[in-house]
Amino acid sequence: PPGQTDVPPSLAPFPLQAATLNPLAGFSVEARVLSREDYGVGREADLSPTDLALGWGRMRDDDVLSRLDISQGGRFYSYRWADQPPLPPQEIVRSSANMHLIPANSAAAEALRRVRKDDRVRIDGWLVEAEAADGWRWRSSTTREDSGAGACEVIYVCAIERQ
Repeated sequence: PPGQTDVPPSLAPFPLQAATLNPLAGFSVEARVLSREDYGVGREADLSPTDLALGWGRMRDDDVLSRLDISQGGRFYSYRWADQPPLPPQEIVRSSANMHLIPANSAAAEALRRVRKDDRVRIDGWLVEAEAADGWRWRSSTTREDSGAGACEVIYVCAIERQ
């Protein structure tokens, strides 16, 4: 499962043109890309041009994924099954998530551009809350136990590598 660590007291916020990113937790995940969606319009797109729906644990298995219909849109990830779920629904929730990715630098942005569905990736960075000067906020979830609105991770991506 994804790893999450405390933020060192000495770590300052990350100032960007569109917003300041306040770190909430260190974050690392090795997962399979279940779906990819790119965005070009909106405040969120100014920070995060790409969302990846990621799966870990049994949500990486071909047999499980072949029995799910996975889609993304409007900054959400959804899944459905035809008869019976391939895993208990709570396991699906705990073993997959939609992740809004904010590249920290040009190398992370280029690596993110190359990521495709079914790739296996490792992502290292920070879960963040974005704050703009006009009061707009976009906050990451800090648990893998949630679903629905507000359950996505907002990640300041320091490194992403295809495995």
